[in-house]
Parts: sequence; structure tokens; C-alpha cells
Amino acid sequence: MLAIRLKRVGNKHRPFYRIVVSENDKVPRSRHVEELGFYHPVAPGKPVKINMERAQYWIAKGAKPSDTVLGLLRKEQKKAEA
Repeated sequence: MLAIRLKRVGNKHRPFYRIVVSENDKVPRSRHVEELGFYHPVAPGKPVKINMERAQYWIAKGAKPSDTVLGLLRKEQKKAEA
């Protein structure tokens, strides 16, 4: 089963996350199927960039987003609607 989740790639005390599609049983830092965007929580404004078209494609194919990614997707969708 596929999962859409965060992959941490930042330094100590400076987290930076990539939003990736990967196998659910693999560790998050392992190989992924596709990278959908990024999330930088410590930067001013907490920048997030997600390719919504590809995220919707993978969700339609059965990929389950994690709780955090689901929240980010909802925020980005509201931002796009406004």
C-alpha cells in the first residue's frame, strides 16, 4: 500500500521535510516513488509547496496521506480557493 508522508531531510534543530509517495512498510528515509513538494516549518511564514494535481492522482490510486500531510493538503486547497 502506498502512503503520502513527510520525509525529513533537514539538519538538527532545523527541520525541512519533503512530501513523498512511498511504500507504507518502508522507513520514511528510504527510497520513494515520487516527490510531491516540501514543507519548511521553521522558516518565516512556514512555506509549503505541494503539487496538488499529483497528490490527487495518488489519492485516487489508493495512497493514504498521513495526518500531517492531510492537514497540509487541506490548507493548500483552501489557499488555492481563496
